[in-house]
Amino acid sequence: MRYLVQNANIIHIQTGEHSKSDILISNGLIETIKPTIDPTQFDGTVIDFSNKWIIPGLIDMHVHIKEGFAHLFTASGVTTVRNTAGSVIELSDMINAPANATTPRIYSADRLIDGPPGNWGETGPYNINLDDSNLARKEVQRQVALGANFIKVYGWLEKDVMAAVVEEARKYNKEVSCDLLQSYDVTAVHAAKMGILWNEHCSGVIQSIFPNWSMKSEKNVWEQIEWDYPPEEKIHEVCLQLFEKDVIMCPTMILFDQLNRLENYWETQNIVTEKMEQNKGLIQQWEYVLSHPDSLRKTGIQKVWNQKIAKIYADIGGCVVAGTDSPAGIFNPPGMGLHREIQLFVEAGFSNLEALQSATIHAAKALKNEQIGNVKEGAIADLVVLNSNPLEHIEATQDIAMIFKGGKPFMQQELLAQVPSEKIIKEKMKTFLARFEETTLPV
Repeated sequence: MRYLVQNANIIHIQTGEHSKSDILISNGLIETIKPTIDPTQFDGTVIDFSNKWIIPGLIDMHVHIKEGFAHLFTASGVTTVRNTAGSVIELSDMINAPANATTPRIYSADRLIDGPPGNWGETGPYNINLDDSNLARKEVQRQVALGANFIKVYGWLEKDVMAAVVEEARKYNKEVSCDLLQSYDVTAVHAAKMGILWNEHCSGVIQSIFPNWSMKSEKNVWEQIEWDYPPEEKIHEVCLQLFEKDVIMCPTMILFDQLNRLENYWETQNIVTEKMEQNKGLIQQWEYVLSHPDSLRKTGIQKVWNQKIAKIYADIGGCVVAGTDSPAGIFNPPGMGLHREIQLFVEAGFSNLEALQSATIHAAKALKNEQIGNVKEGAIADLVVLNSNPLEHIEATQDIAMIFKGGKPFMQQELLAQVPSEKIIKEKMKTFLARFEETTLPV
């Protein structure tokens, strides 16, 4: 199908300039962008977007997606996600879906590799707890065979086992991502020197500055850190070491901000969040987590550090990308959470353009896919049509008129209507668990 988009204000995400242009979309790609294209010479559907603004499809670089709420991402203009732990078996239908599917394009890790006893419980479909380097290497081989795009390690993994994971992943040209929030042994600098490319949550930086601190430290150790006034010079020193190793930083600011706010969490009301509220599992999950505020405060108190690390790293030229960890934490809405993340980038000192770039062109470059994250000829036609200019007010990203995914236009209502029923999700879960059992290792 061919579409001619006319009279749109296109934001050129590389420079921040914008121009009124027409876009010819054919076979899922942006074929031509010109000031004017004669519609009488065109054999397709013409759509007039006068007074509308077009940005690239957004990319959420840290999610934990499930089919039951995947359409909430797309309806929010999030056309690509990076799934940082889960099961590629469970997500296989969406991973292998066509470019114009109603669910997001997915780059995914398989289950996270942690150390015993496991921050997320016993070994299962979504995590494995190991203290043996040979078994860790076999798990990497298993994940590669299943088609994982990258490998995810967690903070309770011992240093030598983590190093073995990185070494094994390198044999298969697979990048490794780390979450060191709970780490008491491995710092951000240690991970970078091992060759771990991706740092989630700006984690392990605090441990690099305060080696006696961890999430399990006694109260007196916590009190030695000025949580509202991070030491910029020391952060800068750590960031330089990460920059030397080309580390990609994904701060997930919304995770820390929501936990810092607790009962006063950020929320927005629109057609997407109204649909989200029908997902009883998500709401109950967040309400349960919120009922344990003491443990949440330990993460929430790190908010200022998280934002400061991200800004300092970006200022020295490091790659910082936008991600949410949705639906982790509390009331971290799939899809709409990325719009809040972009706002928090601006709060942290990034310009509106820089915040948008973190969820588009910078994210695409980090994923090594130049066909997404930009509105240019030859790119995949993932577009978000907005009712006003986000360069003037960043909240405009939430006011969506239409989404193009793989060259196909969708109204938000169309995408939300595709959310599968609870019955279908339960049936698919049974099928997934049976398939998962066929791939497990004898640990």
